[in-house]
Parts: sequence; structure tokens; C-alpha cells
Amino acid sequence: MAGCAAPSPTPALDAMPPIVFVHGNGDSAALWQTTIWRFESNGWPRERLHAIDLPYPLARDDDAQAQPGRSSTAEHMAFLRQAVEQVRQASGASRVVLIGSSRGGNAIRNYLQHGGGERTVSHALLGGTPNHGIWALPGYREGNEFSGTGPFLAGLNTPKAADGRETVPGVQWLTLRSDRNDKYAQPTGEWIGLPGKPTRVNFDSPALKGATNVVLPGADHRETAFSPAAFAAMWEFLTGRAPTTREAVPEAVPRLEGLVSGLGLRSEDPASGDFANNLPLSGAQVQVFATDPTTGLRQGPPVHQSVTTADGRWGPFMARSDTAYEFVLAAPGYATTHIYRSPLPRGSRYLHLRPERLASADRSAGAVVVFSRPRGYFDAQRDTLELDGSRKLPGVPAQGAGVSSSKLRLPLDLQRAVAGSFNGERITGLSWPAREGHLTVLELSN
Repeated sequence: MAGCAAPSPTPALDAMPPIVFVHGNGDSAALWQTTIWRFESNGWPRERLHAIDLPYPLARDDDAQAQPGRSSTAEHMAFLRQAVEQVRQASGASRVVLIGSSRGGNAIRNYLQHGGGERTVSHALLGGTPNHGIWALPGYREGNEFSGTGPFLAGLNTPKAADGRETVPGVQWLTLRSDRNDKYAQPTGEWIGLPGKPTRVNFDSPALKGATNVVLPGADHRETAFSPAAFAAMWEFLTGRAPTTREAVPEAVPRLEGLVSGLGLRSEDPASGDFANNLPLSGAQVQVFATDPTTGLRQGPPVHQSVTTADGRWGPFMARSDTAYEFVLAAPGYATTHIYRSPLPRGSRYLHLRPERLASADRSAGAVVVFSRPRGYFDAQRDTLELDGSRKLPGVPAQGAGVSSSKLRLPLDLQRAVAGSFNGERITGLSWPAREGHLTVLELSN
């Protein structure tokens, strides 16, 4: 196992500047976990790989209007600028690389154009960023940062030179996009509540004049940033050569830790629903159990236990890269959430955890199992899928890649194993009684 952990040959250290990863709308640093593993496995030093957690990661409905639980483009840029300065001071590097997914690319572009980033950034890599909007309809929601005709994107897309380039000079730019499978780069608005209506954007909305623009055939919106193919394109752009491997090279004893964050209420009325945030959750109890990957059964007592304090951090936990684990979160106001994961090959400080709330409609079920793919979407036509023995996943449409989770409601006569599989990755967990406030999550890494 120690031999397996040996990194591949690396470029010279001075050719590997710090990288700051910027997540997308409603997401967290945790989504970059597999990408960071791939960079490490090809020799990029772990201490030079940083991912940020925007406290309120959802964009406002109108960028100019304050909205509880959401952030503006100005707030997003300020947070990124502060993170870059912290990384530069800690590393001594004059410039960093910025890699963004979706909305994260908006913040990167804003920082480079309006926040002084052209002096501190050498490369900007954008995966699935809707650079020309998710829609470009004059008079329709133009205050939103994703409007192609609104002031935010129109300002960023102002030509920077006589050749019409949309990129800030002095920085090397890469965009990654799908050929036609990105839900937010579509000529009609099926995925944005405008079925059959023209959006006036097209599949090439993420491309930028003045950038190296790469197409990843068949990729969905998130895969343009988090897939092995996206990583390979990033590595080649930064180093001038293909990576040695697209997979995570296992470590014998991965060190795992992360942030526990919660869910905020959209208003004081619990029925109004939740919004995602990356604020630390204090007082959450975390337990980790080794499990049998074929049955989901626990293999003995907890291998880790902790209670979060004000910083919301759990761990560290020295794991095994050949072992599947169940992560149990218990916090007041939340369901006891049982998260089952495939074996985690490498250590990470971004193994974030978030307890869930049971929806009112789920409390009458015997058990609730959520099958989740945070780094991509389920595509029934493209992918090999199965949940609890069925190839038809609840809530996943027969066509299109736009849904990243499936919820299964079960009668609970006896606790039993429930398995979900996606393109070769298989996770097995146990059903837990919803009436007693439990919920199961099968969380994919791929």
C-alpha cells in the first residue's frame, strides 16, 4: 500500500503555484475533493491546493437587492479576494491559479476585472460558467447575475481589445463546456422554468473570446468542472502535458476532516423551506463507523467520535483507504443523518458534512433514502443507474442531465440494506426509521 501512495513524477515546484478552487451556486468546497485528489496524485503539493467556502453560496434573485441567506456578486468577489490574499501571504507566491465551477467563475471574472486580480492571478480556469447567461432575454430578470443582458454579465463581457476579446489581459484563460448536455446552456428553458421558450443563449454560452475554449462531449453542468476529463484538461492547460493519471492514488492512512454546516430557514416559518449555507454548525455530534460494503452493516463500535465547537470542524480521523464508512450526524433541529460513502482513497480537509431535515411529506414513510451525486447529475440515457434494484430512479427524468439526487421512500418493516450504483460506483447503506427522526444518504464520490 505504501508503494501505491508514491506520487507520479512532478513538474518543478516553482511551476506549481498555489491553486484556489471556487465552488458554484449553493455548493461548498467539498465538491473539489476528488479534483484535489487528482492534482495531488500527479504531484501537485497538498499545501498548495485550497478551496473556499462562501458563507452564503446562493446568488440573490436580484443582485442589487439584499436577500436573507444569499450573497451578491460584490460580496462574492470580496470573499474571493480575501482568500487569495491569505493564500499569497501564507505561501509567499506572487500569483495564484483560480479554478471555478459555474457561479464560481462569475466571482473569478469579477475579481480579475474589478478587484485587482489581474495582478495576483496567473491562470483562470472556468468549468461550466454561464459567461453569456443562462438566459439573455431583455426585460426578463435582468437584475439577476445569470442574465446575459443584465448589467453584471454585460459589463464583464465588454470587449477588452479591438479583436473583441472578453478576457482580462495578462492572465491565461481556459473555459470548459459541454457540447450540448449542460442544463444551464440550453437554447430553450426546460431547466429554468421556461419550457419550450427560447433563452437566446446556446450550448456555447460558457465560451469566452480570448480564452482557450475546450468542449467535453456529453459532460453535464457539474462534470465540466469535477469530472476526470475536466481535470485532465486543467492539468494539460497548466503544465503543457497530459496527467500521469486521472484517478486518485490511494494513501495507506488518509487523514479526514472537514466542516459541519447546517441549513437556514428562508423565513421564520419552517414551512418556507431551507437554504444551503456554509456556516459552521456548533454542537453537532459526529460518529464514524466502518461498514461492510456489501451489506451496510457496521463492523464494530465507532472508529471516530467528536462534537463540533464554534468553528464547526470535525475530525481529524485517521481512516483506511480500503474501507467503506458510515458518517452519522446528530444535531438539534435536524434528522439524525446517516451518510454512507465508498472507500475514500486519500486524506482531505474538505470532507464536509451537513445534516438533513425530514420534509413533512417524508415523516409518514417508514424510511427515507437519498441517493446523491454532488459532483454531477444523473442521466438516464447516458449512465448505468440503479437504486434498490430498480433502474428507474424516483425523480430522475427519462431524458436530460439535470437532477443530482433521488429520494426513495420505503415502508420499514425491518431495517435492511439499500444499494445505489452509478457507472460502477456502488454504495450500500441501511434504512433507518423516519418516524424516529432518521434519514439515510448514499453519497457518490464520482
